[in-house]
Amino acid sequence: MSEAFGPEQQRIGNQQREEAITALNDHFAMARLDIGEYQDRVNRASGAQSYAELAELFRDLPQPHPPFLAPPSVPFAVPPAPPGYPPQQTQPYYPPPTGPQYAVPPPPPGYGSPGAPYGYDPITGVPLSDKSKIAAGVLQLFLGNLGIGRFYTGHTGIAVAQLLTCGGCGIWSLIDGIIILVNGGTDAQGRKLRD
Repeated sequence: MSEAFGPEQQRIGNQQREEAITALNDHFAMARLDIGEYQDRVNRASGAQSYAELAELFRDLPQPHPPFLAPPSVPFAVPPAPPGYPPQQTQPYYPPPTGPQYAVPPPPPGYGSPGAPYGYDPITGVPLSDKSKIAAGVLQLFLGNLGIGRFYTGHTGIAVAQLLTCGGCGIWSLIDGIIILVNGGTDAQGRKLRD
């Protein structure tokens, strides 16, 4: 006569084997298993055919276990009130989460405001531009004879003047590019170029 069939004799598939090996990897990384034990358990997990065989691999190990072997989460029961006392709450008690709790930081001030869609400079409080001072300076140094750095920042009047004078024979565009890289500057709307 065969013995009773229970959930521990139920056959498993590759997904359960892979989840068990992943949990064993975590235990090996935490130095709970030495290399010999780890290899032996991985080999046994690869050849396991039932839940009972996989459960045996984790019997002496703390969490994490594969999700299919974890016991169901049962809330703590509230003890009954002694006779004569007012009734206590009858809802189950769930312990508060442990570990660090992180809050989402609020967005920096100024983001999304019409006057400063890219925020404000934290030191001076001046609205920031969507243009970069590094990009403007490099463009001005290498393509300043064509006024490209000033076209980038939106100063079309200066850009056209540099275009017509070949960047002031190269001197004006060179000095202008260095000043933009060192001191920054503003775009055509008067907003400070970002770093």
